[in-house]
Formats: sequence, structure tokens, C-alpha cells
Amino acid sequence: MSETSAASTETYSYLGPAGTFTEAALAQVPQAIGQTWHPVNNVGQALDDVVAGRSVAAMIAIENTVEGGVSASQDALATIPNLRIIGEYLVNVNFLLVAKPGTTLADVKVVNAHPVAYAQTHLWLDSNLPNHEHIPASSNVAAAASLFENDLADAAIAPPTITHHHDLAVLAENIGDNPTAQTRFVLVGRGTHLPDPTGSDKTSIIAELPDNTAGRLLEMLEQFATRGVNMSLLESRPIGDELGRYRFVIDLDGHVRDERVADALLGLKRFSPNVIFLGSYPRADKQQISVTPRYDNQAFQDARAWLATLDD
Repeated sequence: MSETSAASTETYSYLGPAGTFTEAALAQVPQAIGQTWHPVNNVGQALDDVVAGRSVAAMIAIENTVEGGVSASQDALATIPNLRIIGEYLVNVNFLLVAKPGTTLADVKVVNAHPVAYAQTHLWLDSNLPNHEHIPASSNVAAAASLFENDLADAAIAPPTITHHHDLAVLAENIGDNPTAQTRFVLVGRGTHLPDPTGSDKTSIIAELPDNTAGRLLEMLEQFATRGVNMSLLESRPIGDELGRYRFVIDLDGHVRDERVADALLGLKRFSPNVIFLGSYPRADKQQISVTPRYDNQAFQDARAWLATLDD
């Protein structure tokens, strides 16, 4: 799995260094085992590796149960063309508060932490270190490593595996505000190949409204509701060209080869000035999608067959 492995034939990029939750997600990818794993500092670098052909795919965080969508990842997928999500992976998330040996909890005045990790532990921090200051880090592991590089912080928030990589004292365990917290990661590559439908699939897209006329958002949502397509994620992100203009990041239950999903995307394409298809891929939770009979594939096929008889 190391970057210098002589036997490696393909490279996968991930938010490093070794020991991050992103690395734990990449460890769930069967085809990545035994290949080169390239740690990077941010999402942009990971996806740039894919675009430039240095990596076959990149693992990035896309959503977590506490903070919702990861905006840096969503914005990158919206602006970097020709990328496809080819799989999703779930990682249970919890955190330690760590420091250099000899440090006590009473010594901690400044905490180094990745912003997402900080958001997921702020209740514990406010309760136990009410006067602390926060220094943002590029990753959870980088936060811990910084304790040996400078004296800016007294402690760091890090994943439970951090003690496998660094000689650190654990000041507190299980400091996450939500004990059932998970982060959803996606593996992003290039190409247009679609995996076959499994009955437990997800389709990710990004769409824009045609204008700010009243009711436009409802019109967009009706493309899915009238075809029985459930949305498991709907988040807005600013387009950036002017105030009040937003794009919508959407996850749909189902595969683009499912009749109801395909028909909904056709309707969306007629409605929206910009639709980005990010991919259809198996769900990480393996949950089978339940569809009422009037929205299953056979219902759409029967309707088309009936329409064809009208021209006989």
C-alpha cells in the first residue's frame, strides 16, 4: 500500500498522511489493495491527480452525519469536468484528544484539528476546555503530527489509530459529539463506464435552476417526485458568479438504467441549463431500493408499449 511499493501498477490518491479516515475508506476498495496509495494535502490535489492521469482514482469525503455535505468536495466535483463517482464507502468516525507525552488536560489551551473534526467534537471541547483556541489543520493526522513540528498547539484531535503512527499521550477518548457518526466517502475516477444496476444503487448529479423565478425549485423537485424517485441528499452550493445563484447537489435512490431515474433525468435536462451526471454506483449500505409498482421498470415499458399502439 505504500507509495514506493515496487509491485504497484496503479495509483490511488487520498487525503493523507497515513492513518486518516480517508485511508480507512480506501482500505475498503478491493481493487486498491496492493496498489500504490498516494497521500495528498487536499481534495483539489487528489482530483487533479486523477485528471492528470497520475492516479486511476481518488478517495474523497463527500458527506458526514454531523456537518452534512463536504463543501470542498462538492464544489470540486461541480467545477472539474469528466469525473465519475465509481463507488461509495462508509467509515465510523470517532476521535481522541492527544498530546505529547507529559502533557495533561489542564495544560491544554490551544487545540489543532481539521475543521470537520473540530465541528464534530465542539460540544466535548466546550464542556471540558471552555477557554481553548482552535488552529485548523489539513487533516486529522496532520493535526497530531504538528505537535512535533511546532509549539503552536498543546493538543490535537485525531483518529483512534493515531497512536499506531506517533508516540502520543491520549488525554481523552470517544470525544465525538455523536457516537454513531459516520463519514461517507466516494471513489472518483474518469471514464464513462457504468456498473450494472444491482437494485441497491445511488445516482449523483448536480443541477442548476434556469432562473430565480418563484417556484423554480419546486419545478425541479417535481421531476423526481412525479416519477417516484427518492432523493437521499439535496444540498445547495453557490455558483459563485453572482449573489443568489446556486447549484444543487443531489443523490437519487436508483441507477440511471432504472426507467424512473432515466425518465427523471430527461425531464431535468429539459428544465435545467446545466446538469452534471456524476455517476451511478452501488450503495455502501447495500439497502435495496423499494419502488411501488406504478414506478417500476415494467410500468414505464408498458406505458411506452401502449403509446405505440395509438399509431397503428
